[in-house]
Amino acid sequence: MTIRAVVFDVGECLVDETREYGTWADWLGVPRHTFAAMFGAVVAQGRDYREVFQEFRPGFDLTEQRDARAAAGRPEHFDESDLYSDVRPAFARLRGDGLWLGIAGNQTVRAGGLLRGLFADDVDLIGTSDDWGASKPDPEFFIREAKAVPFAPDEILYVGDRVDNDLRPGAQAGMHTALVRRGPWATIQWHTEEARTLPTFRIHTLAELPGLIAAFNRQVR
Repeated sequence: MTIRAVVFDVGECLVDETREYGTWADWLGVPRHTFAAMFGAVVAQGRDYREVFQEFRPGFDLTEQRDARAAAGRPEHFDESDLYSDVRPAFARLRGDGLWLGIAGNQTVRAGGLLRGLFADDVDLIGTSDDWGASKPDPEFFIREAKAVPFAPDEILYVGDRVDNDLRPGAQAGMHTALVRRGPWATIQWHTEEARTLPTFRIHTLAELPGLIAAFNRQVR
């Protein structure tokens, strides 16, 4: 089957999270370099990224602290300046090629609102884990995604930066997948066996996607 829809993860796929994690280091009162080093160590060990916060403040509750930050006038935030530079051009080319586009990731209600402000006119779907009541890598997240996309799973390409959260469950749901090499997870996982063999495409920039999808679709017609 040809690829007719492309759905993108958010963090480190569309949004550079450098600023966001830097503000968490500030909130914890930890040097940003130290926080980043611990973050990389936790990811490399295959642990949940939320354990990073426990290393600095045992008992840390991320949901409670998000609320506390918002109450203090320092809520989670991203805007146009946090988007990777290839996002807008890639969306325009993919849309020009007639592909259906979506965004779906593990995001809060607030982040979903920010995404809609940035992309409401550019994509056909914006879905978040808070919207769907399921978070990656839970298979239910991809079931909800598949229901929201008007094509069969094997006509969907899911693009993400993580083998564990994006590629593996996406492939298990019957979707094609693309791994983009940026952010801590993709950088650390890039040379693993799964990262080499599981995705339909391995890319360094979203600008590669239109050509790869067009070539793939020509081969399967």
